Amino acid sequence: MKKLMITSLASVILLGGCTTLDPYTQEQKTSQATKGAGLGALGGAVLGAAVAGKGDRNEGALAGAVIGGAIGGGIGYYMDQQEMQLRQQLEGTGVRVERVGDDIRLIMPGNITFATDSDRVDPSFYSVLDSVARVLIKFEKTQVAVEGYTDSTGSFEYNQQLSERRANSVARYLNSAGVSHLRLDARGLGERYPIASNDTAAGRAMNRRVEIKIRGTQR
Repeated sequence: MKKLMITSLASVILLGGCTTLDPYTQEQKTSQATKGAGLGALGGAVLGAAVAGKGDRNEGALAGAVIGGAIGGGIGYYMDQQEMQLRQQLEGTGVRVERVGDDIRLIMPGNITFATDSDRVDPSFYSVLDSVARVLIKFEKTQVAVEGYTDSTGSFEYNQQLSERRANSVARYLNSAGVSHLRLDARGLGERYPIASNDTAAGRAMNRRVEIKIRGTQR
């Protein structure tokens, strides 16, 4: 068991040395693939040791670590590559790219996606959505949730309906650009979940947004 713990620790240290270059900040950071591989290896080692017989626990843990690391790293690597390409495509467009675990979130401010009180995608934004669609088509093993949000101006019911129409407009555009409708889910969340204060014009502008959430699948 002591030998196993040393081996596992060494693996984590080696994995911790794997980094990628953030295309925005130009800073080195640990890739999600590396984190996924490390967590998968540790989880696999524990499971492998638990299911193996007494005399085979070290062997079981090693096998579990290898399998777990491969699975965790594979998902993370796939999303790492997709994130990198999205950042390259969307740099300078006003769309913010965020990474949370193995999920990617694209935050699209309302002032660049829709005219005031409109649910028609602004023609100037077509090229941005085309860029997003190209990456989504290339990385087809993902599910895509399109969510619409508004500020708190107006009635709750109207804001809910407007957010739904806007989310559907973006989803339809992505579908027309070649993203399978089976991967797309659109919903409106109205004035819920603000990311800034609705007491200021700047805050309300931030809350009027569409978010595209990309989640990796294991098929």
